[in-house]
Amino acid sequence: MQTYKKSLRNLKLVAEPLAGFHTAKINASQHAAEYLRPLHPSIDIFESFTMLLLNRANNITAWVQISSGGLTGTVADVRLILKYAIEELATGIILCHNHPSGNTKPSSQDIELTKKVKQAAQIMDIQVLDHIILTPDSYYSLADEGQI
Repeated sequence: MQTYKKSLRNLKLVAEPLAGFHTAKINASQHAAEYLRPLHPSIDIFESFTMLLLNRANNITAWVQISSGGLTGTVADVRLILKYAIEELATGIILCHNHPSGNTKPSSQDIELTKKVKQAAQIMDIQVLDHIILTPDSYYSLADEGQI
């Protein structure tokens, strides 16, 4: 058990910023999707889950790959999502995962996860600004569709 706790404390952000990343301001779901798309290089092969961390001015401060999964799913742990947001002193987060099938419609699990993260983040005064579902050709914004 002690080894597990030690390795959990040593988790780090798993990605480096993109060029111009820290100066990018997110004003709309389309902007977020444009920054998130390159973070899913196998968008049409397997699912992965990432998130953008933002400051109060909605500037991106970092991004994190939360998980990489299989052909039809991936796991996103609410506790890890909040861990990264707290460590980076984020005041806002944008969740993102891809659907290799090309179907942009969120599943009931996608909606439930978004609700759980939003509820947990509120306690820490962190806003879940959006949850974007990417496909090879399009994207779906839960915020744009009133589901956040």
